[in-house]
Amino acid sequence: MITTYHRPQTLTETLTLLTNLNVRPLGGGTLLSRPQADSVEVVDLQSLGLDFINKKGNDLELGATVTLQQFLESELCPEALKTAIKLEAPINIRNSATVAGTLVSCDGRSPFGTALLALDAKLEFKSINKLELANMEVESREPKHDVNIIGIGEFLPMRSDHLKRKLITSIIIPLNTKFTFEFVSRTPADKPIICAALNQWNSGRTRLALGGYGTSPILAMDGTESEGVEAAAKNAYHEASDEWASAEYRMDVSAVLAKRCIESIS
Repeated sequence: MITTYHRPQTLTETLTLLTNLNVRPLGGGTLLSRPQADSVEVVDLQSLGLDFINKKGNDLELGATVTLQQFLESELCPEALKTAIKLEAPINIRNSATVAGTLVSCDGRSPFGTALLALDAKLEFKSINKLELANMEVESREPKHDVNIIGIGEFLPMRSDHLKRKLITSIIIPLNTKFTFEFVSRTPADKPIICAALNQWNSGRTRLALGGYGTSPILAMDGTESEGVEAAAKNAYHEASDEWASAEYRMDVSAVLAKRCIESIS
């Protein structure tokens, strides 16, 4: 349960609070507001102005507290990505769940996480180190924020390590690419048993991510061209058996979905 609540008005205040490992950022609250046995101290991000959606050149920059529904309704959101967002959660959850919070908490069945992995999204983190805090107190000045940008492929497998004393402030997505998303689910309301997200750059670089299984979406391919996409999909799922589907089924269907993705952008 939430035992201590902070609502800072500046990013500096927020980052200072987050230097304590027992403090957790609160965005949409879809996870932290649930009943839980452990006591949780939270810092609310509502007042920080991180709910922006900006186009910068060939990139789209999303503030960390943009909700899934806000992004879905934006004219800047790629059409294929809208499909993934709709599958991520029902509208009542999308109205509160944030883009950063969704990535922090997603598992391998996450369509949104799969889509952003294919897009090779970048995450911007900000923090204040302890030495800077000490200097701030002595010199009575505003501290400098450390800024770090990493790829989502690096972030997803080691989320807890990357989030220590840091805050995701924005997510950066490329716009000058061909992006497509295909999926198979039991019903239209279910998260996919298998989903495939494919992104291709003007250079020919092709990146395929698969979702529907495990603790994190799978990067099946990141190559200089699209040749071998179907084989890459099959190889990625060779041990992907669970209560939802067998590995053999996922291998066959993922290859079909990968082929559809390539055909849709050709």
